[in-house]
Amino acid sequence: MISLRQHAISIAAIFFALALGVVLGSQTIASDLLSGLRDDRADLQHEVDGLQAENTQLQLQAGAADGFDAAVSGRILANSLADRTVVVFTTPDANPADVDAVTRNIEAAGAKVTGRVGLTDAFIDVASGDRLRTTISNVIPAGVQLRTAAVDQGSLAGDLLGSVLLLDAATAQPQSSPQDTALALETLRGGGFVTYDDARPGQLALVVTGGNSGNDGNRGSIVSRFAAALDGRGAGAALAGLPASAEGSGPIAVSRADTALAGTASTIDNINTEAGRITVALALAEQLNGGVGRYGTGPNSTAVTVGAIPS
Repeated sequence: MISLRQHAISIAAIFFALALGVVLGSQTIASDLLSGLRDDRADLQHEVDGLQAENTQLQLQAGAADGFDAAVSGRILANSLADRTVVVFTTPDANPADVDAVTRNIEAAGAKVTGRVGLTDAFIDVASGDRLRTTISNVIPAGVQLRTAAVDQGSLAGDLLGSVLLLDAATAQPQSSPQDTALALETLRGGGFVTYDDARPGQLALVVTGGNSGNDGNRGSIVSRFAAALDGRGAGAALAGLPASAEGSGPIAVSRADTALAGTASTIDNINTEAGRITVALALAEQLNGGVGRYGTGPNSTAVTVGAIPS
């Protein structure tokens, strides 16, 4: 007869065997799982290495393409802007290296940059709109009628600066007297809206922006409307920036999305590359002939450069 003690020992042995089986089984499963994870990690590392190698190769190819473009840019641009004049405007986030690079290409195309005007944070700040509009209304040159549709600060400022810094498209003559031009610029500089050292009228306007103008309220809209208003006052205009300026509410994105703006200043969204910098000069030349385009590699661009097959 089995005693109660023997029965308890048997039950305990059964539970011990079960527990031992669970532990041993868990160790086997854990070992298999760990081995599988090691294999997955090795596969992922191999994939990462492959992607890094591919990225390095693409960077080398992009660098080589930039080097080639830089080497042949003189031949591409030669005389495309011969004897023309350009006024360059820059937003606060414009990269000085990009501004210098596009300026060199404009000069390589045969044009002369007659002025570089910096737009300040106050200029593109919607909170300063009323103060900017009041300042503009006090310095409108005699004989100049600003467009009635130019009511927002970007359009109004572009219309004024276009009338004092751009030559008449038909006659290539100044639209304002030197005294009126000086008064307008000095007043805007005194109000903290612009910076400049020397600015004389030119035939074409180029607005260079970075990639952050559209990240604060309506700044992207102000810059895009400013460029469009300049286009209406001279022989043509272009708005050029970094790839981010063609996304979200960036200036180029706004210009391309608005039908009324898209037909005014040409846009170039890749001036961080030699191809984009070359395109700036070509786009200004196209503007002289009444053309307009959306160039680069960003959203809503129509071709990589002037004369390229539309994308």
